[in-house]
Amino acid sequence: MTRATKTALLGLGAVGLLGGALALGMSAQADKLAPGLRVGGVDVGGMTPDAALIAVREQTQAKEPKIEVQATGTGKSWTLSAGKLGYQVDPQASLAAARKLSDARPWTERALGVLGQMNLTQPKAQDVPLVTKVDPAVAQATIGKLTADLATQPVNATVGFDPKTRRYAVLTPDTPGRKANAEAAAKAFAADPSQRVLKVPLTEWPAQYTAAELSKHAELGNKLMRGVTVKLDGSDRAGSLGPLQVANLYWVKPEGIVLDDKTLKGAFESLSYQLDQPAQNARYAWRDGVWGKVGEKPGRVTDPQKGLEAFRKGLLDPTKTTITFPSVQQQPAIKLADLPSPAKLQLIASGSSTYYGSSAERRTNVANAAAKIDGTVVAPGENFSFLQSLGGISPENGFVGGLIISGGRTVDGLGGGVCQVSTTAFRALYQAGLPVVERNQHSYRVKYYEPEVGFEAAVYDPGVDLKMKNDTGAPILIRTVNNNNASRLEIQVWGTKPQRTVSVSPAVILSRSPHPAPQYVFNPNLPAGASKQVDWAQDGYNLYQWFVQF
Repeated sequence: MTRATKTALLGLGAVGLLGGALALGMSAQADKLAPGLRVGGVDVGGMTPDAALIAVREQTQAKEPKIEVQATGTGKSWTLSAGKLGYQVDPQASLAAARKLSDARPWTERALGVLGQMNLTQPKAQDVPLVTKVDPAVAQATIGKLTADLATQPVNATVGFDPKTRRYAVLTPDTPGRKANAEAAAKAFAADPSQRVLKVPLTEWPAQYTAAELSKHAELGNKLMRGVTVKLDGSDRAGSLGPLQVANLYWVKPEGIVLDDKTLKGAFESLSYQLDQPAQNARYAWRDGVWGKVGEKPGRVTDPQKGLEAFRKGLLDPTKTTITFPSVQQQPAIKLADLPSPAKLQLIASGSSTYYGSSAERRTNVANAAAKIDGTVVAPGENFSFLQSLGGISPENGFVGGLIISGGRTVDGLGGGVCQVSTTAFRALYQAGLPVVERNQHSYRVKYYEPEVGFEAAVYDPGVDLKMKNDTGAPILIRTVNNNNASRLEIQVWGTKPQRTVSVSPAVILSRSPHPAPQYVFNPNLPAGASKQVDWAQDGYNLYQWFVQF
């Protein structure tokens, strides 16, 4: 046998020895992990699965990672244990992956590993990453608590009327709300649990009312603010509203244009009053010292329901500058045939007042108002309305400017002196025992109506009227006797005298209020440094008065 052959035989013997040792090693190591394996940095080579599970669990619990939570763009951050964010390690799944790698090694490598323990060789090291997961609900809840103070609510823009420009405008801008998006951050962490810096994005949401939206409302509000002419269908009468008067009928609000129903209805009633041509009842006229009859006339007035609807609709259309109120014909309540013979009329009651010291303008208005209501007939059961009998206080109806009481002051106005007539009419009707439907007091005492203090009635067109009900059971006639030279006005109530006697008590003064200090009001019509006294101080009274009928 040659030398080479001996060498070969020796090699086979070594292999045979190796095979025997390998068989013994493999049997001993069958339930252990292959050497050189690491799970999350923990050396588990040569360990049984149970021992490896304990080692991995202990090491991961002892070295739980820290996570830095950063709120983007705020400079705020928090560092906390990953477990508080729902971070979990699954040792079982991690070892299962290592076991698969161990089982997948070739037998020769495992054999060398066994021999490596005998210092023949070292197997190749292999690190298996930990299997981790994140509960997004836990992460979202924790992040939400951390970032709760960062949330800000959106601020709505505001819109309104700018008194400086006299235009509607956006008064303050909107500001979007902002909050941390905990849900997005939690999902991102769940998708990649290896993150150690978790960025929380901030999200914004717009205000409910933005400046861009409100500017459209302001633009429409400005278009609606235009002059409007109002007409009555079937009549040549017309009224008008200026741009600011129209603007007073609606609001520009965040939700859009909103009509001010109360103000709008007031304007509608005022316009209707101007436009309406009420039916004229048959009446009496005093001519040449005797009573005569004047026939009735039908009228045309605003249809209240359809007119208000047309008014509302027209105001909201910026292209419409003329609004027409639908009308209806009004028939007179008293016809010529209903009037009793003037010879049968009886004087029921009368009232009087004096107006010494009145200006020429005031005297003109007293005479005009007295003439307007002279001959008025009130049907039984109907109300006497001073303003309706008068036909309105306007230049077209013959009234001129003068001093009036408005806003608690004596100022220049149209129709000063008309209250002289309404006060005298009230005294006559009250002494006739007619029930009061509407009666208004002046803001303060007026010298023309005294010494009968408090026994007076204020009127103002529109809205402040004197109304009294005819409860005599027959038509009544209002007769005026004005003596300008004597500065005395008398108003008489004629009709069928009821079976009653009326006694009016004197005023009972309950308390007295001292008059205030003088008030000075700028009048551009007076020369510089000049002043003019238009009224004189009077103490106020709290009093009552009544009538007794029997």
